[in-house]
Amino acid sequence: MTTGAGSAYSVETQVPGLSDESLDEARSLIGTWLRREHFRWNDQVSADNVRQFCSGLSDLNPLYTDADYAAGTRFGGLVAPPTFLYSIDRGHVAPRLRGVQWIYAGAGWEWFKPLTLGMEIRSKARLIDARFVKGQRADRMILQEGEVLYEDQDGDAVARAVTRIFRIPRARAKGGLSYKQRELHRYSQEDLEKIEDFISEYEFRGAEPRHWEDVNAGDTLRGVVKGPLNMSDMIMFYAGVGCFYLAHEMAFDWRRRHPADAYADPKTGTQDHPARGHTEEFMAKEVGMPGPYDSGLQRVCWLGQVCTNWMGDSGDLLELDVRLRRPNIFGDTQWCSGVVSGKRQDERGALVDVDLKSENQMGQLVSEGRAVVRLPRRETAS
Repeated sequence: MTTGAGSAYSVETQVPGLSDESLDEARSLIGTWLRREHFRWNDQVSADNVRQFCSGLSDLNPLYTDADYAAGTRFGGLVAPPTFLYSIDRGHVAPRLRGVQWIYAGAGWEWFKPLTLGMEIRSKARLIDARFVKGQRADRMILQEGEVLYEDQDGDAVARAVTRIFRIPRARAKGGLSYKQRELHRYSQEDLEKIEDFISEYEFRGAEPRHWEDVNAGDTLRGVVKGPLNMSDMIMFYAGVGCFYLAHEMAFDWRRRHPADAYADPKTGTQDHPARGHTEEFMAKEVGMPGPYDSGLQRVCWLGQVCTNWMGDSGDLLELDVRLRRPNIFGDTQWCSGVVSGKRQDERGALVDVDLKSENQMGQLVSEGRAVVRLPRRETAS
């Protein structure tokens, strides 16, 4: 497609492939601090913003939403889940390569201080690497890694995230993404009862401290179950963390200025954002995914929730690194879990290392990761 007057640039096709020269383009902005307006949703840690974020994840921890409860904790008031920072800056750092699809591949987080109410958070981001990689469902793709730094109103470091984005040509491009379309999973009554039973026993550590001395390698963390994923889940997540969608005049103006960041619907002839693949079967197929699919940020947040539920109010999530292994499509259920892999001490305190994973209803590994949690030590008599 070639665009007309009023566009910022023209594109010959909305389904470009990757060439040997594409890597040079993908690496061209390494080290450059990038504009972030399109990736921001919130600017402040406020009670309303945190409540909406927790609703989007279904995080029931009262430390984040119950002011009376939170007042009795060491924080003296509400705080936000560590992954709330996704609603400040979604962490996508993948410049250039117009029309080549973004697929979120995961992130490695480090947190330096709790997210307390009233914090004003600023972010800045830059590309730090890009390289060709080979995928099972695409001949080749480019992995772009970016660094996002979060600071508070005093300029103090709050967190650092290294995010990973696959750049993969869409299905109709040469070498494009080629997942086979998959029908919605059909659950038995027994399957549904198993999910409901697990959800009904949802638990979090809360005010009772979990001491470092009481934790051992091999201990399991009670996980969370998310799904079966549906449209309502996606709407709630976007309401809490933000999204790339724009409406009416704003969407029209964006497509006019960024014609490669759009896609033509052959049924209606209209242009829309390829992010519709997260909620619509047609666009998911055009992207090359097996069906409408989740936002990869969700799975990072869910595995973070496994840790924060387990560690209790006295613990701190210091690191979380999650890699996404396969799509999570509508109708899928994620069983998220963790196991203690070891414990140690360093200048940050008494630490526990945790291995994390999520599997779908078919027992397939969908995401895996690791976390570092700081726990309190038992007080010893002098």
